[in-house]
This record gives sequence, structure tokens and C-alpha cells, in this order.
Amino acid sequence: MTLKQRDKKHLWHPLKQHQLHPESLAIVKAKGCILTDEDGNTYIDAISSWYTCMYGHCNDYIIDKTYAQMQQLDQIMFSDFTHEPAIQLSEALVKILPKGQHKIFFNDNGSTAVEAAIKMALQFHFNGDDKRSTFIAFENGFHGDTFGAMSVSGLSVYNGPFEAFLINVKRIPTPNGSNTEHILDLIKDYNAQHDIAGFIYEPLVQGAAGMKIHDAQGLNAILHCCKTEGILTIADEVMTGFGKTGRYFASDHIDTKPDIICLSKALTAGLIPMAITSCTHAIYDAFLSNDMAKGFFHCHTYSANPIACATAIAGIELLTSKDIQQNIKHIAASHAAFAQRIQNHPKVKSTRYIGVIFALDLNTKTERYGDLRDKLLTFFMDRGVFLRPLGNTIYIQVPYVMSSKHLEKIYQVIEAALEIV
Repeated sequence: MTLKQRDKKHLWHPLKQHQLHPESLAIVKAKGCILTDEDGNTYIDAISSWYTCMYGHCNDYIIDKTYAQMQQLDQIMFSDFTHEPAIQLSEALVKILPKGQHKIFFNDNGSTAVEAAIKMALQFHFNGDDKRSTFIAFENGFHGDTFGAMSVSGLSVYNGPFEAFLINVKRIPTPNGSNTEHILDLIKDYNAQHDIAGFIYEPLVQGAAGMKIHDAQGLNAILHCCKTEGILTIADEVMTGFGKTGRYFASDHIDTKPDIICLSKALTAGLIPMAITSCTHAIYDAFLSNDMAKGFFHCHTYSANPIACATAIAGIELLTSKDIQQNIKHIAASHAAFAQRIQNHPKVKSTRYIGVIFALDLNTKTERYGDLRDKLLTFFMDRGVFLRPLGNTIYIQVPYVMSSKHLEKIYQVIEAALEIV
């Protein structure tokens, strides 16, 4: 019996309608940028397995560092103890995080990093006897699948059945270079009516919305306005963090820095699940009190798992290396050249790119998980490239170790796909 056949007996896959798509491709090996299935077919991983394996699959350097940690200390509860990997990771992170981030709180994944950030913002005001319960978030944003994260997300395809149970959120459009004043007026009006607790945003790039890129100058004005209005700012860098936009973090492109940052995905290079919610001293200090109830009573069993911490440290060492930084610049230049190459194609509506992220919109409308998306996914896989279209958007987010040869194959397969849509 094949793995695909055994899979169907007990497994329930995420983001999948099993009635329509009963089988899942079985992958038996991953190395560098290549995935291998149980039949021996190979695929270039052009989206870094949901933006996690940015240094390539089964990276030898990361595996060696992780294995060494496994011999010393595995799991230790973080409520009463501390350990070298957590301390070292906090020191390494604070060095590269945007200015002002000083405190590191550990979580399990991107959704729980956001969940902790939302609770931090709410309790920050609560501890100061200023009860606030409403957030501002961008239209079409995505921040995760737990209830707080769903609340601030704006993609109803994920949230529809649960909308009656979500916290109160007011939505604003993303800045496009011409609507900034309108957005600032909305923020001021919302704050006057609702006493806004926080503004959560994906800095510069909305991933699940189709890698939509918004105006940095406009976002800076929004963040400055929030600071003036006493609204805490939460940057969800789960997707954008650790080099994907050409800088260590997307917030590095923006002058006004956030109060809180959410991190996961590439944090541990796709090897072990872990997430972090970082914050400023001002946020942390609001929880210091002789009153136990003013502490932050939020915890995950595997918080600061030493093995995950060691993996993250190794990832940061690679990220900050000369070779990886040069690779990121090379991929960014290749994306720019590809955009110019196809921008006048009659099937291409628009292109956009930043760092290792590239996206194009097709000159056709389709459902997010509709027939065209399925047709394109099959087309790409049949040609040995794993790309996962979002509606009429085809996007790339390749590992930093991607070769020029493999990158060119991705481009060529996309060009071929344009002829069948």
C-alpha cells in the first residue's frame, strides 16, 4: 500500500476539501531546494514550504547545531527555569530586531505569536486602568487561525463560520500612495469612538492576500498616527521576517518601529516549530507589579524549547552571513529582471516583487481555491515545480540557497503556464 493510500485512512489535512481532493502527494525526502516523492519524482520548492525552509531543506549546518543541542538538553519547562540556548537566542535576536525591541516571549507558532501579542496589547491598557477591547487591522490581512488571530484577519474564506465569536475589529485599507490622509482620518475617528487597543499589520507585504505590497511611506504615517493616538502597534512578521524582503525584517524598511513583533516560520528554518512575540521595555514594564494578577499569565508547554532555540540561533548565523546576504540580493535582482521580461504579456495583469518575494496577477478572475488554481497547481507539479497559486495570483518565495538554474526553471514554467490560462 502506498503512502498516499495509507494517508487517506486517518489523516485530515489543513486547507483542503477532502471530498474534492481525496489524495495528498507523499514526500519522502527533502534536501536543499528539492522535494522527492514516493515515486522518485522531484520538485523545486519555490515557496520554501510555506516560507519556512529559507536556508534549504535539511541544511547541514542547522542540523549539526540542532543535533549537538539534543545531546545536552532537550525539553525544560520555562516558567521556573532558564537555559543557555534561550538566553543566547534572545541576545542574537535583539541584535538584529528593529530598534526598540528588548524583551522576548516564546510561543509555539505564528498564530499563537499573534494571540500573545493581542493579549499583551489588551492587558497593557487593562493594567493601566484603561480598558480597551477594539483593534484596527488592514482589509484582507491574515494573522492566523486561533480566535484572536482570526479576529484581526480579514479573509472571510478562513473565518466565515466563526465571525459571531470574534473580538471587535475595525478595518482600514492598505496605503497605496494616494489614500494615506483618508486612512489617518479613519484611525482618528475609530479611536474617538472605540478607544482602540492596538493596530496589527503585515508590514509591506500581505502574504495570504496574494503577496500584495503596500506603500512604505503611507505605512510609516499610519504607525506615527497610532503612536500619537496611544494605539499600540503590532507588526506581524511571521511571513516577512528573517530576510525575505531584502532586509532582516520588513519593519526595517519603515522609520516608525512597532511596539510588538510576531515571529515564526523562518525563525527555526523549517526544522522545529517555535514562535516569538517580542516587545519594547515599555510594554514589558506595564506588567511589573506587586499584584500577581498584573503579570502576563500566558504560557505554552514547549516555550523556549532548547532544541528549537539552538535551531533558531543557527538560522540567524546563516541569515547574517555574507553568502546568504549575497544570495538574497542575487534572487532579488533575478526577480526584477523576470518582472521586466513578462510585464507586457497579455495574460499578465500586474507584477510586484521585493527581496526574494515575487508575484504576478493573471488577467482573469478566479476563486481562491477554484478550478484555475487547481489547474495551475497541477501544471506546475507535472513540470517539477511546487508553486501554490492564490486565486489568480502566482507567487514565488524561494529558499536563499536557490541556484540560478533552478530559479530560471521556475520562471520558464510560469511563462509556459501563461499560455494555458
